[in-house]
Amino acid sequence: MAIQRIIIAALIASSLIYMATAIPGTATFYTTYVPSACYGFQDQGTMIAAANPSLYNNGEACGRRYRVKCTGATNQGVPQPCTGNEVTVKIVDLCPGCGNDQLDLSQEAFSAIANPDAGRITIDYSL
Repeated sequence: MAIQRIIIAALIASSLIYMATAIPGTATFYTTYVPSACYGFQDQGTMIAAANPSLYNNGEACGRRYRVKCTGATNQGVPQPCTGNEVTVKIVDLCPGCGNDQLDLSQEAFSAIANPDAGRITIDYSL
């Protein structure tokens, strides 16, 4: 019984830490992964993302990993797009057309956290 309480307390604490450090933003997805601004023609897998210019910061974000969770819809087409899952993505590219606090996720990463028919979702992301 005491171990269960410790596990539950640890889960609650980790959720609170995540929520306290998470950055609200939006996410879209893309489908052509190479070449990338960070790694050229080197394949980096599919759990990847392109950073907005501010976050990319002249390549300083290359290789950073972010936890991303869908928090809601941005349009009425898919009013409840979130799957409830969270993904960890590696920054491999620049998204020059992305706004501040926007990530352009690989289609595979986006599909893991939301219905791709939504096209754009609200997210929380953190290191």
